[in-house]
This record gives sequence, C-alpha cells and structure tokens, in this order.
Amino acid sequence: MLWAARLSGFLSAAMLMVVLSPSLQSFPPAEAIRSSQFDSHVRFPGQIAGGARGLPFRRAPSFRNAADCGNATGNVCDPSLVHIAITLDEGYLRGSVAAVHSVVQHAMCPESVFFHFLVSDPSLGDLVRAVFPQLRFKVYYFDPARVRGLISSSVRQALEEPLNYARNYLADLLEPCVRRVIYLDSDLVLVDDVAKLWRTDLGGRTVGAPEYCHANFTKYFTDRFWSEEQFAGTFEGRRPCYFNTGVMVLDLARWRRAGYTRRIERWMEIQKSPPGRIYELGSLPPFLLVFAGQVAAIEHRWNQHGLGGDNILGSCRDLHPGPVSLLHWSGSGKPWARLGGGRPCPLDALWAPFDLYGPAAVEPSRQTVAINQFNSHIHPPEGSAGPMQHLHKP
Repeated sequence: MLWAARLSGFLSAAMLMVVLSPSLQSFPPAEAIRSSQFDSHVRFPGQIAGGARGLPFRRAPSFRNAADCGNATGNVCDPSLVHIAITLDEGYLRGSVAAVHSVVQHAMCPESVFFHFLVSDPSLGDLVRAVFPQLRFKVYYFDPARVRGLISSSVRQALEEPLNYARNYLADLLEPCVRRVIYLDSDLVLVDDVAKLWRTDLGGRTVGAPEYCHANFTKYFTDRFWSEEQFAGTFEGRRPCYFNTGVMVLDLARWRRAGYTRRIERWMEIQKSPPGRIYELGSLPPFLLVFAGQVAAIEHRWNQHGLGGDNILGSCRDLHPGPVSLLHWSGSGKPWARLGGGRPCPLDALWAPFDLYGPAAVEPSRQTVAINQFNSHIHPPEGSAGPMQHLHKP
C-alpha cells in the first residue's frame, strides 16, 4: 500500500537522520527551548492506579520566550497570555504531560502560555510543578459529584469518568478575566505553535473547532431522538456537522452570557430521564446538541484525530489528507499503552519524542532533531508538499 510505504520510508529516514546528524539546525520554534536537567527524575508520591507508589517522570527541558515575544507576567489576567485548559488524572497522566511538553516545545513564546489544569486530585499539581518548574499554571479542583448523577453509560468506561465532563464547566471554574481558552484533550501532541490556534477568528461564535460534515451525524443519536418531534427539530435552521470536542477554542465571555453550561446539563438530564436514552457516546452529544451548526470552522490540521482507532478495538489508523499541526489519539488505543506493551502503531512513534515518563529513549539533542525532522515534512516551505500531506486512509 502506497501510504504504508511512504510512512515506513519517512520513519526510517527520520531515525537515520537522528543517529547520523545530531547537529542539524533547529526548527524556528525550538529557539525558545533550552535543554537542561534532562537526566533529572521526579517522583510523584501519591497513590497511583494499581496501587504502585512513585511515578517517575523526567524533568522537562527549560524554556524561555524568543527575543521578540516580550515579557508576560505570571498574572492569570495578563491579556497577552495564551490560555490552555487540560485535565489531569492518574489514568491519562502520561498523556497530559506529553501534551504539555509538546506545547512548550513548539511555542515561540512558551512563557506566555498559561495552563489551567482541571483535576479531581489536587496533589497532581505537585507533579506538574516538579516536571515543568517554569510553567505558568493553576490547578482547579473539579468535584466529581457535580456530574456523577448526570452521566450515562457509554461504549468505554473512560468516557464515563466525571473529569471527562469538566470541559462543560470551564466558564465557571476559570477566572472571569479569562475570556478565551483553548481546550485540549490529554491524548494529543502539538507539532506547531499554539499561538496560531489561539489567534483563530471565531466570527462571533462561542466555539471554534475543525468540523467534519461528511461524517454520519445521525449515528450519535438514538431512534427515540429522531422519532420524537420535540427532539428531532433541535437542529432546525442549522446545518449540523460533527466536531471533536478534544480540541476547541472557546469564547468564555459569550459562553457565560448565554448560560451554555446549563443548556448542556439540561440535555444530560433528558438523557437520564424516562423513557430512555436520546444519544450515545458520553460527553460529545450534548455539545453537538447545543453547538452543532453554529461552530466557527477551524482548519483540519489542528485536529488530526482518530489515531487511537475506534472505541472498541483501538486499531491502527492513518492520517487524514492534508497538513498536520496537531496529532490526536482519540479512540481506545493510546500511544503510551501501545508503546509500553510492545505493540505500537506506526504513528505512535510521533508521540514518543514528547514522552517524559521513565528513562530518556533518546538523547535530548537528538530528540529535538527527531521533532524538527518531523516538522520539516509536515510544515514544508511554501509552495512545496511534504510527504505527510499526501497520506490518506486507504
């Protein structure tokens, strides 16, 4: 198959360049990264899933803004900051750390990025502080009891976790001065400067996300939903399209004014009430019910999703056509689990350079070369087409 041959060839070439050419020049955003203390390890002393104590992570390389970034303050209300919200939990902790690492690795102004971590275990903030000593962030406790009575069963247990619904409450949890935020899932990595995503023009909409209008939108809702007029008319006057809620730019000021949190909760209450379900798949459908057809469309490059396969088997997937700025392992297959189990998919190798769990797989300088080599393919010079732009599903 052509795509497999191209991917195999690219990965082989990248590995060869890592081994033979550690002195290659950096991709521009890497000017903001300075490697230090990479051999240092920190251990999270809290109780970890399975009962093991002491989860080892390497300390991330230090980073600083490029010369033309200016000096952002540590004040969460500083209007020059880029705000990112992401959840932290024991099961996905390795993924969250890799996601944060990928953001600061590719940001031209990493000191101007402020992270908002949503947790059910506040002690996880200590791990973040140890792994990323320079990171600007705040930890917000999300009480699982707030949504436990609203959650309905789904195809995967992970989709039923209360923290998966914390994104619904960002407008309530974050400071009122935070008027916009990028929400990111824990199973993704960025390979581009997040400031580009931050500057997205929402055109007066509350939510911005890549839309997929070719997807079968009806499958997310039950026969009951489509057969009862009170529900089936929900999308009247709209052209609803599927969008993945793992990458969103949110206008929190508009959200607060319109009371969207309560609108989402109302659909969750209907789902739990007799005579039965109106949708499938956990936290996604309430977002579709409220926002589908009213989303500011963002380039697909900002959510190359589905790399975790489907929600049952987690089989290997290829990239969608087009350039890539963010790789997202949505689905049941997670790169850290597949790599750790010795059964990786080809694209999992693109997540590995950002993993800070355990001993370093490659030396820091060579790891940066691997990242830059990848970027040179997915962000080719204007007018040229890199190999990653031609890959598509068979």
